[in-house]
Amino acid sequence: MADENSSKKVDEEWKRRAEEEKERAEKAAEQSREYTGPPPKPTFAFIVSGIVSQALIGLGQVANPITQKKELNLEEAKFAIDTLQMLQEKTKGNLTDPEKKYLDAVLYDLRMRFIDAAG
Repeated sequence: MADENSSKKVDEEWKRRAEEEKERAEKAAEQSREYTGPPPKPTFAFIVSGIVSQALIGLGQVANPITQKKELNLEEAKFAIDTLQMLQEKTKGNLTDPEKKYLDAVLYDLRMRFIDAAG
C-alpha cells in the first residue's frame, strides 16, 4: 500500500509540474504574439547584449528565464565573460569606436561584478 501511495504522490507531482510548464509555455507564446513590430536589426551591440544577459543571469543579478529565480552560477558567468573576451580579441581592429568602447565597458563591468560575486 505504501508503494501505491508513493506512486500517486509522484504522479500528482508530475502532473502539477507538467501543468505549470504548460502554463508558462502558453504565457510565453501569448507574449510573443503581442509583439507586432519588425525584428531588431542584427548589430554588434545586439550580439554583445545577449551574451551580457547570460553573464548577468549567471551572476544572479537577473532572474533565469526558465526557473524565474535569481541563481548564482559562477561557471556560467565566467563562460559568458570569456566569450566576450574572445569576441574582443577576434574583432580587434575591426570595430567602430563606439562598438569598441561598448565592449570594453561591459567587459570591465562584468569582471568587477564577477569579482564581487566570487569574493
